[in-house]
Amino acid sequence: MKIAVLRANALGDFIFVLPALSLLRQSFPTAEIVYLGRPWHKVFLSNRPAPIDRVVIIPVSFGVRDEPGEVENRQEQDNFFLKMQQEEFDIAIQLHGGGKYSNPFLTKFRAKKTVGLKSPDAEPLDIWVPYVYYQNEYQRYLEVVSLLNPQMKDISPHISVTAQDLEEVERVIGKVHDYVVIHPGASDIRRRWSPKNFSQVAEYLIKKGEMVVINGVIEEKDITQEVIDNIKGKVIDLTGRLNILGLVGLLSKAKLVISNDTGPLHLAGALNIPSVGLFWCGNLINAGLPTRSLNRPLLSWVVNCPMCQRLCTKISPFEPKFEDCQHEISFLDGIYVEEVEQAANELLSYSTMTEKTIFKN
Repeated sequence: MKIAVLRANALGDFIFVLPALSLLRQSFPTAEIVYLGRPWHKVFLSNRPAPIDRVVIIPVSFGVRDEPGEVENRQEQDNFFLKMQQEEFDIAIQLHGGGKYSNPFLTKFRAKKTVGLKSPDAEPLDIWVPYVYYQNEYQRYLEVVSLLNPQMKDISPHISVTAQDLEEVERVIGKVHDYVVIHPGASDIRRRWSPKNFSQVAEYLIKKGEMVVINGVIEEKDITQEVIDNIKGKVIDLTGRLNILGLVGLLSKAKLVISNDTGPLHLAGALNIPSVGLFWCGNLINAGLPTRSLNRPLLSWVVNCPMCQRLCTKISPFEPKFEDCQHEISFLDGIYVEEVEQAANELLSYSTMTEKTIFKN
């Protein structure tokens, strides 16, 4: 087997991809792995132990390998792509970026399978992961390579669903499934998106024909009721009606979960359920789900108290109150309703690639 990996950028970018290259080598120990990079890669990796076999320098190409003072040479590019076709790669992997320029570049190799990242403006590869800017770079490329290794497909936490979980939720709502769960609560008021925003998102989903479930513990009744009161349309209110097992059952049957940064959001991730998570920017570092195939974390960049303007990033940890700032107010309203709706649309329409494997064996 022969595998091409496209990653023709700078030193830090190469370091980011090293764990993914190591996983690739572990997954395909006898394959020839060809790294497609810049001249410095060839110098740096010459005679140095690495999880690749050889480096091929790619020609100057707009958006893939830009060099100051150099322009594209069409003949050089044509010769390069012909050589890549003659390599007869089994797999060509794009770890370069969003793919607007690198995906068309990679497909010219005519590999048996192409794998990589895809931003909204990029053409799809055979198997791809959505490129979402705010993701840990090391984790981003591990997620791509994990698509090729069934044993490594779960790089997120995982919780199994039991028969008792399903019995608990069915006892409350019957055998309903394929709904969208909205969880508007959180123990820390600063990590709660305003109820009126959740109401707008719920109305939007109802108009799209989705069944919407509002969930929360009994202590969050005031929050969930405010959400429900401002919705023009029918929803299922499960506030305080489910125990922890029922919550697992509820989330396991959902098609999407929209939640603040709190327990049910992270449980949805462990159940492999698509989620839109609403995060204060600092909390994403601590608690953001590692993958982006099924998860869209949205960030609020509000760092000053909206009432007194006190800078709250200088205190660690990020707490509901400080001695000189007692304002109980959301820090999440820097996230726009339209962002949540767009992310929900992406996840509702995205058919996950993580269950696909390239070779049956």
